[in-house]
Amino acid sequence: MNTLPASSSPATAPHTQEDRPLSGAAHPDHPLHWTLYGCEMVATATLMICGVISVAVLTAPQGAVGAFLAPHPIIQIALCGLFFGLSGTVAAMTPFGRVSGAHVNPSVSLAFALSGKLGWVDLCGYVIAQMVGACLGTWLLACAAMLFPSWGHLVTTAGYAATVPAPHVSIMWPLMTELVLTALLILMLYGLAGHPRFKELTPWAGGLFFLLLNPVSAWLSGNSSNLARSFAPALFSGQWTSFWIYAIGPFVGASLSVLAIRMRLFGHLEVEEARLVNFGHHGRVPSLFHPMRRHAERQEAKIQGKEG
Repeated sequence: MNTLPASSSPATAPHTQEDRPLSGAAHPDHPLHWTLYGCEMVATATLMICGVISVAVLTAPQGAVGAFLAPHPIIQIALCGLFFGLSGTVAAMTPFGRVSGAHVNPSVSLAFALSGKLGWVDLCGYVIAQMVGACLGTWLLACAAMLFPSWGHLVTTAGYAATVPAPHVSIMWPLMTELVLTALLILMLYGLAGHPRFKELTPWAGGLFFLLLNPVSAWLSGNSSNLARSFAPALFSGQWTSFWIYAIGPFVGASLSVLAIRMRLFGHLEVEEARLVNFGHHGRVPSLFHPMRRHAERQEAKIQGKEG
């Protein structure tokens, strides 16, 4: 009877599993992905820097833009939503966002984890990176406030874009607002990211989403849908009123949206990997210096480098 050599037997065959953390298939020998976490931290800091600046400029009455928009509160709050949403676009278009996938939101990372596209260890890494990144970005703005008094007046008047529930309604209304808005956000992102024609629009959709929904919902909860985005401004402004709704509401909303997706209540919505930008890496970690280069292109470049 012919037998396989020991070197080719299944028990001794070399382990060839690829590391695909953004497809929920991290290599067992590499459970942590520091490049992803570091890039996500910088991307989230970028979100906060651009977002807080836009809110301060648009709302602080001592500024020219804020004074001009003050008589038009609906337009003002809609523009705040537009520019904070586009701040996510800016974060996604940086090399850091292109590497990490630009979740910049713990609710988005949780949705990917519940969908099996992000491991639980990496989920923890992403959420910590997002919280640290949000604080880092807001801290840089606070440092700028100490150096430039005029900017300091703007950003402190705007409360560092802190989200605070409406004081004269039951807390259940702001809580449900955060829950429903986050669920809608996740459904929109999945609908775009999972569609072959529309996936490239995914990082641009946040601006339109918050432009349309801010006038309806911002007066109730601030329209956060993002624990990291609410935590950092609360830390620097001291506005912790009913802060717990920004943890519970978005996380429950994200979970319910994934449940609805799995039940196919809105048709077939499925994403290939846990990213909102720079698709086509099949869960692999892109190079920071060449984030748009796909795996096959990187392998070809390595071969050419060796031949040269």
